[in-house]
Amino acid sequence: MIDLNHIDELARRLSDLVPPGLRESREELQATFKNALQAGLSRLDLVTREEFDVQRAVLLRTREKLDALEQAVAALETRNSDSNA
Repeated sequence: MIDLNHIDELARRLSDLVPPGLRESREELQATFKNALQAGLSRLDLVTREEFDVQRAVLLRTREKLDALEQAVAALETRNSDSNA
C-alpha cells in the first residue's frame, strides 16, 4: 500500500500552489487533491517497498541456486567427457 503520509504531503503542496484568492477552500482542495492522487495511484500496478525487497531476496536466492546448479552440471559434463575419452 502507498504511504498515505506522502500523499497527504503532496496534496498539501498542491494546495499551496493555488492562487491566494482561491485558498478559502484550501481544505476542500487539499482533500480533492488527495482523493485524486489516491485514485490515480490505485490504478497503477505498484508494490510496496517491503514486497519489492522480499521478491528481490527470493530472486537472489534463486540466482544463487541456479549458479550452483550450473556449476554442478558443468562438473558432471567434464567428468562425463573425461570418462569417455
